[in-house]
Amino acid sequence: MTVDVGTLTRADLSDRVHGEIGLSRADASRIVEQLLADMCGSLSRGENVKISGFGSFVLRDKAERIGRNPKTGVEVPIAPRRVLTFRASQITRERIARGG
Repeated sequence: MTVDVGTLTRADLSDRVHGEIGLSRADASRIVEQLLADMCGSLSRGENVKISGFGSFVLRDKAERIGRNPKTGVEVPIAPRRVLTFRASQITRERIARGG
């Protein structure tokens, strides 16, 4: 059995808001865009984003370290950087485990 794995897009989110709440498509699209802009703004300011019952977007600072080129074996310094991780809430993990 093959499972078709799609991608949830901004348009899909707007359609869901439109269908569930009954807002116009334009208003639903504006709400989705504003929500995503607010999340990105918080993350760019170094703030973590927690959505209760869904999960947390957490920024982590990684220190400089030495890596190795797997083909040549030459050591290469890897610059310090900030990465974004997502940790699903327990509710989300349970919903995924049971398939919906």
